[in-house]
Amino acid sequence: MSLVLGLLAALAWALHDICVRAVSQRAAILPSLLTVLVAGAIALVPLVALDGAWSAMTPPALALSGLSGLAFAAASLGLYGAFRIGPVRLVAPIIGAYPVVSVGWAALTGSPVSGLQWGALLVVMLGVALVAILSDSDRGNGNAGRAVLLALLSSGGFALTFAAGQAAVRAGAELPVTLFSRVVAASVVGAMMLLARQRWQVAPRTLPLLVLMGLLDASALASVMAAGTLPHPEFAAVAASLFGLLTVVLAWAVLKEPMRPAQWGAVVLVFCGIGYLGL
Repeated sequence: MSLVLGLLAALAWALHDICVRAVSQRAAILPSLLTVLVAGAIALVPLVALDGAWSAMTPPALALSGLSGLAFAAASLGLYGAFRIGPVRLVAPIIGAYPVVSVGWAALTGSPVSGLQWGALLVVMLGVALVAILSDSDRGNGNAGRAVLLALLSSGGFALTFAAGQAAVRAGAELPVTLFSRVVAASVVGAMMLLARQRWQVAPRTLPLLVLMGLLDASALASVMAAGTLPHPEFAAVAASLFGLLTVVLAWAVLKEPMRPAQWGAVVLVFCGIGYLGL
């Protein structure tokens, strides 16, 4: 079930990334990201109210949720920045490597991970990296060293987001944890805008798309968080890392962007690894 939740998260983030392609060239990063975070948080408020699980939130759950939100803000800013200065073939494999940290942390904290499971994880990451490398037509427009640092920030941020968030769910409840972490992430981005003296300004025609991105992003994060009480919650983080691969496949299916035979081979490789982990 952890893998299923991770795959649902990957699909939601892939759809989110398809939307990013439509707005990234004409919208500033901080206002766009703040809009996405706030829209997702607003959508969660009635669900949390109806769920009535806020009373289950303990001080440790709140602390871990806050840590998850801080990490998610860092991961998102690193991802946007790394992809802006690229190139994709350099930064995408680094960002997509965060499951190694997730699974490694799970192993250190007592979750049994066999050698074959580690092998399947590496197969998944190799396939995702190959799809990213083979699909890259952008050489980047910035310093490669800075792009690597931002990609490392994003990768570590995602690993910490999921580890802290899933631990918070075990100490509290899924929906309140997801909402509180998003509020913290939005607060961080809002504070950065204030420090940079940057106004919130979003074109009216892009606002509906940013709201949709917020809903998709919140759904994806909630799916990974929900795995916190299931066996092998780290596998949800592994499956969620497929969002880059699914973005390329969706671009082929929806935007009619070409897919090379080698990319299809990498897709098959990835789902063989996911299938083994599922078994």
